[in-house]
Amino acid sequence: MVEAQSWTTRRGSNPRFEPNNDQVLDIPVTPTAEVRQQQNSSLISPGILTAAIIASWYFSNIGVLLLNKYLLSFYGFRYPIFLTMLHMISCALYSLFAIKWLEIVPFQQIQSRKQFFKILALSVIFCISVVCGNTSLRYLPVSFNQAIGATTPFFTAIFAFVITFKKESAEVYVALVPVVLGIVLASNSEPLFHLFGFLMCVGSTAGRALKSVVQSLLLSSEGEKLHSMNLLLYMAPMAAMILLPFTLYIEGNVLSATVEKARGDGFMVFLLIGNATVAYLVNLTNFLVTKHTSALTLQVLGNAKAAVAAVVSVLIFRNPVTAMGITGFGVTVMGVILYSEAKKRSKATAH
Repeated sequence: MVEAQSWTTRRGSNPRFEPNNDQVLDIPVTPTAEVRQQQNSSLISPGILTAAIIASWYFSNIGVLLLNKYLLSFYGFRYPIFLTMLHMISCALYSLFAIKWLEIVPFQQIQSRKQFFKILALSVIFCISVVCGNTSLRYLPVSFNQAIGATTPFFTAIFAFVITFKKESAEVYVALVPVVLGIVLASNSEPLFHLFGFLMCVGSTAGRALKSVVQSLLLSSEGEKLHSMNLLLYMAPMAAMILLPFTLYIEGNVLSATVEKARGDGFMVFLLIGNATVAYLVNLTNFLVTKHTSALTLQVLGNAKAAVAAVVSVLIFRNPVTAMGITGFGVTVMGVILYSEAKKRSKATAH
């Protein structure tokens, strides 16, 4: 509140400035970033906004799979490590912009050297998981890749028991049986089965599970907890630096080959930039879905995503499927749903 002031004059004298205590001026407070976001979102119906976010989540999660498959298997860009490094660079740059300028979440700093090395360890696991996943797409159809990826809860339960000695209820362990059984059925009947691609995909799935368990263990204290978007901001550049020597050593002249191909085909530049952008949108939409709905909704969407991605990939790439393969995939997805329900009941009983 600022007092209004008035000018008074006397004959033969200069104007005199006197305060007027009868009037006050209201100066509005500058809105914070959170308030501005709420004002902008209020212009859109909550239902429409949530539907748009979920649609974006499906588009980004399935889109990055299809783009990776197209680049690595059909387009002839056979550099999965370099492609993963581009994803990490993209995530680092977009995260910096989203947090520092758009202020989608408060910026958090690394508090200690110990916390830094914990994030570095997660970055190593993250690198291995993503590189294995992208490599598997060179050899396996997306549908089979997603069937294997659906077994993440199985590996999560194993690592949680081995690393943290956490035991689940008998119901949870029983629900994991169809998860594994479905993959056995799908693997035995997969027309395009490739052993190396299968092992890479299993490694990627196990890596995702290991990262989630290690992350909950390493960053469990209140002083070290980081928001998922801040964690990505720090992990992505670390992962890019880890991957650089490997892509140069294993994939040879990947930089010169990419530049040379880009000069002859400008569409490749568009594909790489688009692919790297969609890779970041996967992380952004994960956060937005959780923010506007719940973590449980994200889990349910994840269960359905594998089936949707498999159907879309078959329609686009026309890879052959068998009745036994479809059955195996269905058994795995059903097992994941049963596992999620069993976990939910187990938590409710514990509380």
